[in-house]
Amino acid sequence: MHQKGVAVIAITRRGVETALKIKKALDAEGLPSNVYAPKKYSQAGVVSLDVKFSDFIKDNYGKVDALVAVMATGIVIRAVAPFLESKLTDPAVIGVDAAGKFVISLLSGHYGGANELTKLIAKGIKATPVITTASDVMGKQSVDELARILRLDIQNPESLVAVNAAIVNGDSVVLVLVGDVKVPVELVNGFEIKKAKNGARALEIVNSYDAGAIVTREPLNIDKFVKPFTILKAKRFVVGLGCRKNSSAESIVDAVNAALKRISLPAGRIDCFASVDIKKDSVAMLEAAKMLGAPLEFLSVDALGSLNHKDLSPDSAMVQEKIGVGGVCERAALIVAGKNSRLILKKTKRNGVTVAIAEGE
Repeated sequence: MHQKGVAVIAITRRGVETALKIKKALDAEGLPSNVYAPKKYSQAGVVSLDVKFSDFIKDNYGKVDALVAVMATGIVIRAVAPFLESKLTDPAVIGVDAAGKFVISLLSGHYGGANELTKLIAKGIKATPVITTASDVMGKQSVDELARILRLDIQNPESLVAVNAAIVNGDSVVLVLVGDVKVPVELVNGFEIKKAKNGARALEIVNSYDAGAIVTREPLNIDKFVKPFTILKAKRFVVGLGCRKNSSAESIVDAVNAALKRISLPAGRIDCFASVDIKKDSVAMLEAAKMLGAPLEFLSVDALGSLNHKDLSPDSAMVQEKIGVGGVCERAALIVAGKNSRLILKKTKRNGVTVAIAEGE
């Protein structure tokens, strides 16, 4: 979430004051946002809204990660209703009263991140968060919330109602990790965690519980199952690295953690780090990868230079002159991520360290 940004819309003068406070709270968390309001209420930091609110929603519904509407919730509901599709694709929709007393998670609470954003905004503007999803009310973690936190793709959304009902009702629920899949278990709450060599064994395990979720990289043959379960596809995440000779392990770790925060990816979901082989003796880079708990793979300059990919940033003449290829971290990440890889974070620089993150199948 939060790669496309947050739209904060107000329609009254008091609402604009609250909207600007919301933007300040989002800025503090490094979340990109814009405040929109009718032209007569425009001021510094506000984009003039020259269309009706309903038309703005129509034009921007699928173009942002979240819509924060500072107005009566009835207006918001009527505006978004024609565009609702799925909890897996709808943006987070949040309502805030003009005075900024309440922040209400209205749509895509779990997978879309509305509940998390509601808490963040409420804390930032000193308001009361209002969250009504059953699992949150019961203090439990839904399977779609788990998928959002761990960056897993839900393959069979029709299972969510039954599995989440089992969670809310206190039934026995299992999370099965298939093959070499790894997840940061400290972020999993309320699921018993098991490992299975293959999908067939995973289904056997789920059938001994009331419900479950299976985290896998491979397609599952689901002919024989009794209990409700959600299939969570684990994609491959690779962090490409570049750094100066005098970079420390701590500075590399700091740059990686900052990059991960920007795309809400837990460090425990990193499958591999990647860089150019002239860095293979870099003690700092090797130590940083060890500290972050993932292997480090090195590629030759020729291998990096042979990659053509639509996601690549323009080549750097300085890097080209120095090592013989126009860029390292993006190319390394894309190659090691493998099949159908794409950049989910283009190269970023922090204290002499460059980081890019690729996602692959």
